Amino acid sequence: MLNVSVSTVSKALNDSPEISPKTIERVKELAALHKYRPNPTAVNLKSSKSGTIGVLIPNIANSFFAKVLSGMEARAQREGLQVITYISNESHEREKQISEMLTAGFVDGVLIAIAEETQRKKDFEHIRSIIQYDIPVVLYDRIDFDMPVDKVGIDDRKVFYDATRDLQNKGLKRIGIATSIHHMGVGKARIEGYKEALREDDTFYLANSAKLESLREKTLKMLLEDKVEAVLCSDFDSTMLTYRLAYENGLRIPEDVKIIGFIRGGLAKYLTPSVSFVDQSPDKIGEKAMDVLISRINRKNTGPKEKIIIDTEVVHYESTQFVKKGASLRGN
Repeated sequence: MLNVSVSTVSKALNDSPEISPKTIERVKELAALHKYRPNPTAVNLKSSKSGTIGVLIPNIANSFFAKVLSGMEARAQREGLQVITYISNESHEREKQISEMLTAGFVDGVLIAIAEETQRKKDFEHIRSIIQYDIPVVLYDRIDFDMPVDKVGIDDRKVFYDATRDLQNKGLKRIGIATSIHHMGVGKARIEGYKEALREDDTFYLANSAKLESLREKTLKMLLEDKVEAVLCSDFDSTMLTYRLAYENGLRIPEDVKIIGFIRGGLAKYLTPSVSFVDQSPDKIGEKAMDVLISRINRKNTGPKEKIIIDTEVVHYESTQFVKKGASLRGN
């Protein structure tokens, strides 16, 4: 209709500098008139790419992963990519099933946070199978695994090392740690950081269990019998449990016990008293993980696999305030 070639139409629709602005305008006007839309399947077949990224999320109930996914989606949209989300529910078998589907070749790359059960079993063959199919893989958040892939997360060891040393430098000696994820890579790293920070004359206080009732008993002992001055909580469950137990047993926060937790900032500041927390910047983790994956897919990065650490910080709210004796928290 315009008396131009197919390639000219294609270039005009994609704003190629090889085509004059006048021709681009004519092509786009006619395309709009006839409600033309490119066929993504045909485009992907020609480019040998699906334009789709697979994302494995271990636990959708955890708001942290929702924030990570938001960062991934934002970066993918800027690249014109689609994201397909799969939920493993921390199940090794489900993660294997998803991995087998992904090797069918309908995704260009995969972002994975390894399921809790997979970590316990130490069976990562299904993930290695994806790698063997030459599908780019990036591990996010849960990254302390020996695999030839890119990794994006935080330095979990350093987070609790720095938090412990900060409390020590302010004069606290009896510092404890509560965790329901001690068996997982991130949980182990946080415990290691805490231990490394302890001085020789400091005692190690640990309340650890994946079972809530057992964790409750151990945390209660740490609070009432060991009389710890501060508790580092490595996950949401241990944070909220410690906070609740202090309230139920008449312990004042922060006068009697200080708390630093892994909890969503939006929730932390609205509790009374507000809870100091580790800001993991989940949206940045998601965005960077997607960015690294896109670079691998487009072969912009063909160098050695990278381990990228996103900066974190402890946001101090009321639960770590140091109140002078006789003074009111509300008055300071």
